[in-house]
Amino acid sequence: MRQLPLGVRWRDGSVFATFVLGPNAQVVQALVDNTFTPVWLWGPTATGKTHLLQATCARAGELGRTAAYFPLQEDFPPDALMGCEQLDLVCIDDVQRIAGDEAWERALFVLYNAMQENRRRLLFASTRAPAAIEWRLPDLRSRMTAALVFQLRPLSEPEQIEVLRLRARARGLELQDEAATYLLRRLPRDLRSLCELLEKLDIASLAANRRLTVPFIREVLERRSGN
Repeated sequence: MRQLPLGVRWRDGSVFATFVLGPNAQVVQALVDNTFTPVWLWGPTATGKTHLLQATCARAGELGRTAAYFPLQEDFPPDALMGCEQLDLVCIDDVQRIAGDEAWERALFVLYNAMQENRRRLLFASTRAPAAIEWRLPDLRSRMTAALVFQLRPLSEPEQIEVLRLRARARGLELQDEAATYLLRRLPRDLRSLCELLEKLDIASLAANRRLTVPFIREVLERRSGN
C-alpha cells in the first residue's frame, strides 16, 4: 500500500521498469535491495530523483508493504510526519527546502531515530548532498551525512531518447528516433519538461488523428509559441 498526502499527484509510470538506468544502475540496485540504511539521492532538477522515490514506493506496495511519499515543495506542516514511523518506507523529496527550519528538522530527527529503531526504510532526495546543506541541528546533520549517498548523473542523448520513447510507448504512442531527436535539439534538455510536452503532444495527436512525426510536432510547437 502506498500513501500520498492530500493534494499530491502521483506521476503515471513512475516505476523502475520505466527508469532508464544509464550511469545510475548502482543507485537503482541500492533502492531495490532491502536495506535499512537510509538512502540519500542528490543531483540537479530533472535527473530522476522523484521518479526513483515514487518507484520505490510503488515496489513496496507491490510487495504488500506500507509506504508514504512527501514532496516538500508542497506546504506540509512538520506534524505531517507523525505516525510515519509505523510505515515500512517513508520517502521525502526536496528535503533541502526545510533545512534551517527548527520545527521541521526536529520532526525529521525524531522520524529518523524511530525508523532506525523500528528497522524501517528512509529515502531522501535533494538537489545537494547532505554534507552541503546548512542544517540547524548538529545531531540531524550527523544522521543525514551517515546515510548511503548517491549522486544521480545526467543521461546521454541516446539515453534521453530512450526515456522519451518509453514514456511515449506507455501512452500507446510510437515515437521514432528522428522525432525524439527533434524534440531534444529544439527544447531545453529538461526531461521533466520534455515529458510534460509529450503529454500535450499525445492529446494533440489524438485530436488530430495523426502520428508523432517531425512535421506534426513542428506544427504543435509553432502553435504553442504563437499563443
